[in-house]
This record gives sequence, C-alpha cells and structure tokens, in this order.
Amino acid sequence: MKKIAIIYSFNTIKTGKIAKLIQENFTDVPVEMINAEEITAKEFLRNKNLILGVPTWFDGELPNYWDEFVPELEELDLKGYTFALFGLGDQKNYPENFVDGIGILGKILENKGAKLIGFISTEGYNFESSAALKDNMFMGLAIDYENQGSKNKERVKRWVEQLRKEFT
Repeated sequence: MKKIAIIYSFNTIKTGKIAKLIQENFTDVPVEMINAEEITAKEFLRNKNLILGVPTWFDGELPNYWDEFVPELEELDLKGYTFALFGLGDQKNYPENFVDGIGILGKILENKGAKLIGFISTEGYNFESSAALKDNMFMGLAIDYENQGSKNKERVKRWVEQLRKEFT
C-alpha cells in the first residue's frame, strides 16, 4: 500500500485524538500528518491516498478551515485520488445533522472525480438525519466522542482494517 496522508486541524483536540488513533492502527504503512489549517492545493495533491478529518460544527457546517479551502478544492481534478473521511458529531444534541461535515466534503470530492472509500453502517447510531448518508451508509467513519466515546478505539480499528482492503 502507498503512503497515506491524514489531513485534520492540529488545533482540534478530539479530531486530533482520532487522527492519531488512525495513524497508530496503520502500523505497516507510512502515514503523514498534515495540518488542514495550512493546506495548499499543491500539498493536497501530493498524496494519492488521503484520510480527511472533518468535524461538524454548529448546525451541520464545515469547520472554517475546510470551508475556506472549498473554493480551491473545487478547482482541482481529483480523478485518480482516493479519499476516506472521518468526522465527529453529537447525535444526542444535534440529531438532525449528525456528522454532516462528512457528507458536505464527501459530495464535493466526488463531484471533482475522487474515489471515496470507508463507508460504514449506521447500525449502533441513534440520529434523525445526516448529510453524510449515501445508500443508507455513512460516507466515512462517524465518531460521537460525547455519547459513544467508549466505542472509538474499536470503531477506528475496524475502519482501518476496512481501509487496508479498500486503499489501492
């Protein structure tokens, strides 16, 4: 498997913890950690296999750093690039837009020709709606640190095992 880049905000505590847990589970693959708040198009395109950390802010919004990168992202041709997304949300306090950030960014990536992998079942989650749903699956790893934190390690482990099979 080729090198993987994990792009997330180095200023986020919970997303950062999940990113590091993902990195730890890729024991035999080089993983580069890149700060999403400083990303450029050139750096973004340097890796063919990328994992993006996308927490959902407020009522279903992308964090500012991803939102500010979207215009540049929309100018890129992402054919030949493979992306896996993970995101944090709160299904108890924000059940109407649980992990929407995954879906918002995922749809942009797909529209630019990217291949998305790492879809997971909604089983074990309790929410009303999510922009991250496609064919009744989350478009990436959904993490609820507040309400299901005890499931994080196992969910990450299973997801990384899945990604090992899906990344080319």
